[in-house]
Amino acid sequence: MSLFRRRGKLPPPDSVPRHIAIVMDGNGRWASRRGLPRAAGHAAGAETFRRIATHCRDIGVGYLTVYAFSTENWKRPEDEVSQIFSLLEKYLAEAAEKMERDKIRLRILGDTSVLSSKLRRMIADTELISSQYTGFQANICVNYGARDEILRAAESFVRAGDAPTEEAFSAALYSGGIPDPDLLIRPGGETRLSNFLLWQLAYAELYFTDILWPDFTPDDLNRAVAAYNGRTRRFGGI
Repeated sequence: MSLFRRRGKLPPPDSVPRHIAIVMDGNGRWASRRGLPRAAGHAAGAETFRRIATHCRDIGVGYLTVYAFSTENWKRPEDEVSQIFSLLEKYLAEAAEKMERDKIRLRILGDTSVLSSKLRRMIADTELISSQYTGFQANICVNYGARDEILRAAESFVRAGDAPTEEAFSAALYSGGIPDPDLLIRPGGETRLSNFLLWQLAYAELYFTDILWPDFTPDDLNRAVAAYNGRTRRFGGI
């Protein structure tokens, strides 16, 4: 039996990935199967994010990065996009108090220039609070696309007339200063990266599950960590 199979069993601290990335997939399907509007699925998914972020902090994960809204998601119906950003505003308003109480950090990764002025102010406020602390950090990717991120970084070196090293290029990404993910988890049954952290995931372990994101539990995360610990990471070696 897996080390973390028994319900409630927590992974030992020395076996926990430093950085976990998650594609939060399946909110719409979760709602459709229940005869609910897609907005209900996104609301349920937001609650799951809160639970999983808290669990990651509690078991010793240093960084959690989630894919909340991609550069391609603007193609979705306008009311669904509006609901997603309303949920983000609600989360940021609640997070400000929790960050100060629990000494956690929060960063938004992506092109925020197209977001509303209200949302940009809220992001700036949460990142100012975050700068005071050094503990667990949650990163929410909003209006994010890995190809766009890589192009932006490359263009910055072209403008400067510099030839980047691998380290300098990594630092120019939205995730600059954050260690690369050790483990990518994708609930929802799809087995692709969907333009998420393409540079940063070069050597990450990938874990896919059919569980829809709103149904994903801390025990499911423990099972993903158990699978991660059953693999050998060689980073190109033998």
